[in-house]
Amino acid sequence: MVSRVVFMCGPAGSGKTAVAMRLVETDSFTRLSIDDEAWKRGFRSHPISVQDADEIDALLRERLAELLIANHDVVLDFSFSTRAVRDAYRAFVAPYGIVPETVYVDTPRDVALRRVSERRGSGPNDVMLSADTAARFFDGFEVPTPEEGPLTVVPGA
Repeated sequence: MVSRVVFMCGPAGSGKTAVAMRLVETDSFTRLSIDDEAWKRGFRSHPISVQDADEIDALLRERLAELLIANHDVVLDFSFSTRAVRDAYRAFVAPYGIVPETVYVDTPRDVALRRVSERRGSGPNDVMLSADTAARFFDGFEVPTPEEGPLTVVPGA
């Protein structure tokens, strides 16, 4: 049996974690999160350095490989903000015989930015971003397309 892999895709504040947690609760997915790993390392706001981001990415790829070898379904609760990042992860899971599904959480800009502004840094799912950083992340986000592979669009508002 081939594992299922879901890429949670959307800018900060879109609601990715809420959708990912439903997969964990209803379909027994294992969730991997950049924010969780950054929080464990003491980061309470973003962005983090490229070096730290690369270390976290390497760790999560290692965990992902272990889970796929053990035939676990995995939801990657990342932003997957560019096609290049999504393509790199598609290439990573391809040797396992997996075609991942991208779940794009389509949230209006004002809603996402409001959600981010309400964060208080109480946990890894409440990581703070400056208003400028949140706007830059949202405006620079590359929306996935069906040409990339299986895509589900869910409303984030």
